[in-house]
Amino acid sequence: MAADTSQVFAAARALAMCLERDALIVGKSTVPVGTTEALAAELAPLAAPGIEVEVAWNPEFLREGHAVDDTLRPDRLVLGVSSGEAEKALRQIYVDVIRDGAAVVVTDPATAELVKVAANAFLATKVTFANLMGELCEAAGADVTTLAESIGLDPRIGPQFLGAGLGFGGGCLPKDLRALIARADELGVGHARRLLGVVDEVNEGQRVRTVETAVELCGGSVAGVRIAALGAAFKPGTDDVRDSPSLAVAARLRDLGAIVTVHDPHANDNARAVEPDLCFAATPQDACRGASLVVLLTEWEELVRLDPRELRPYVAVPRVLDARNALDPQRWQLAGWEHRGFGRSSDRAQLSVGSRVRETELMQ
Repeated sequence: MAADTSQVFAAARALAMCLERDALIVGKSTVPVGTTEALAAELAPLAAPGIEVEVAWNPEFLREGHAVDDTLRPDRLVLGVSSGEAEKALRQIYVDVIRDGAAVVVTDPATAELVKVAANAFLATKVTFANLMGELCEAAGADVTTLAESIGLDPRIGPQFLGAGLGFGGGCLPKDLRALIARADELGVGHARRLLGVVDEVNEGQRVRTVETAVELCGGSVAGVRIAALGAAFKPGTDDVRDSPSLAVAARLRDLGAIVTVHDPHANDNARAVEPDLCFAATPQDACRGASLVVLLTEWEELVRLDPRELRPYVAVPRVLDARNALDPQRWQLAGWEHRGFGRSSDRAQLSVGSRVRETELMQ
């Protein structure tokens, strides 16, 4: 199997050898499909004579930054079981959660194993679709944020994970996507492998695109250019920098010769441990001091809310690259900044600014 399940198997083996009565072992880790079956076959001969061991799978759906709430109030329970007894035991464990309204799906272990990675692969695909539409909008002079808002109103699609920009990272989506690609390869499912491979490729390409856009905005080279990188965590609400596209972009700009100063409201220490050669600032203002380019890399609320008029005196050149499409272009342009996002027409943004100014004058 592609993913490393050695720790799961080691823990289960140690447990099986300690059992003194029949037992149900329930796994929750995200694992390749087929793990439950392989685990059950390996544990059977390890248990004492006369003791039966059954393995079930009950995947977790914890969002980083919301793990406690998702544990106490999950929206769904997936019970991958092979017997009625196993289902009964799991329902008893979750009796309060079920009473509070959590949806319950009872299925076979293989399906349960696939649910988590399939969910993450779908979310990753949704982000990638938004980024592809962003490229199309940029070429056509359209606005991807309005497009995403419009298609997100369709209840079959929904608005979440349609933000075009730097792409996804963290410890789950990239890992689960690549594990599913590898497992599809092992099972000979070529179409799944090709589709998910494109998702991974496009996502990685967004990091390159962000760096290239920063270089373009700086006149073709960032060597010696001071750049403020606002954000290091892979998403707001966490200090996690694992496979963070934000930190990867900051490091790449440094490698190209830029003088990069990073500020993240909560992830500075973790980012410094991973990229000690980057400079770090305690405040966004300090990060922006003397910068010729400000790059918004993680859409923390306190960074999105920054006042461009108050920030302007700190920078050498009022130029911002909104790699998350989280800033209001009109607000920054009216404050005298050059604003660049992804999939947003500069001409249309400027036209909107003019319209906003005229509307303000008419109201006075």
